[in-house]
Amino acid sequence: MSSQRATAFVPGHVTALFSAHPDDDPAVAGSRGAGVTLTDGVTVRVSAATDGESLTGDAGTTDAATGAGAGETTIDGEPGSIGAVDDALAELGVAADVAVETDLPIGAGFGVSGAAALGTALAANDAFDRGRSENELVRIAHAAEVGRGTGLGDVVAQARGGVPIRLEPGAPGVGELDGVPAAARVEYVTFGELSTERVLGGDTETLSAAGEDALDRLRVDPRLPTLMDVARTFAREADLLVPEVAEAVSAVESAGGEAAMAMLGRTVFALDTGLSDAGYDPEVCRVDAAGARLVDD
Repeated sequence: MSSQRATAFVPGHVTALFSAHPDDDPAVAGSRGAGVTLTDGVTVRVSAATDGESLTGDAGTTDAATGAGAGETTIDGEPGSIGAVDDALAELGVAADVAVETDLPIGAGFGVSGAAALGTALAANDAFDRGRSENELVRIAHAAEVGRGTGLGDVVAQARGGVPIRLEPGAPGVGELDGVPAAARVEYVTFGELSTERVLGGDTETLSAAGEDALDRLRVDPRLPTLMDVARTFAREADLLVPEVAEAVSAVESAGGEAAMAMLGRTVFALDTGLSDAGYDPEVCRVDAAGARLVDD
């Protein structure tokens, strides 16, 4: 019997390099590339909507007349809206209140929208006993995120955890993942937002060519230093590097550390004490080993 209440944690994810692979089917669309999942992440609490109940039809069906997906969404305690969250609820056929909480900056390259969608799918499935498998829930969240134009590869990476390498684009059953076997302290500093929708909605040919080259190099040598090196090259060749990020990356390198730009945001992430050694006051976390999961409230 479902409790109509559940909580999930989804790690943050910084993309180091990627190539865009659009498709009419959002479950097939996505990106190839690599990044790092973080112990700083997103907690999502799902409960029965105060103005409605879960649908009583077959799991996964939606009925517009009953308001599937209806309910209140809050972001760090304030009323808000995340399209991918709404779409995940609708796909599961539930009306729910969703509370999204995170210390990560929103719109700065940490995959918060994807994490919110994935956390919602995991928690709603548990709270309303929808009987979906992990891969099905990841597909739902991935399709919701891609369909809204707010990301291409965060969801599948966040589901896996660690240092994911996205070998082929798409949701589980379509995409293919590998990873860099590594654990590390991670520091990050954010200088502001960068519009994911604007970048992904524009001409991505140059960006994707740079991403393919970077991924080829990483696959030959799947280690963290290589990831950081090819990420720096990718940011330059894809013409995504912004001045304040470039300055911070250079400062970390001058101090003997490894840093790169988080895609897509005005954010620098570094391994170990790279940003601290360069004189910055960064946030500190670690590589998240477990990936998205249900947690006790």
